[in-house]
Amino acid sequence: MKSMTCKQLGGACDLEFRANTFDEMAALSQKHGMEMHQKQDAAHLEAMQAMGELMKTPDAMKNWQDSKRKEFDELPEI
Repeated sequence: MKSMTCKQLGGACDLEFRANTFDEMAALSQKHGMEMHQKQDAAHLEAMQAMGELMKTPDAMKNWQDSKRKEFDELPEI
């Protein structure tokens, strides 16, 4: 199991997620993002807007995902 924060995954806070795979980690981050969107949390909305801009360019989004997956892979097990 590995740990990453919301900020490490492009978000706006220090909430820690724990998962065995990067895909699980991404799903936890997305769920948290949806919760923060429902709460209209300003910092998270700003982070989501930045991610939305990134998604407009497929290569940029793929590069971002690849870098986050690499970061996850290099983390120590907890």
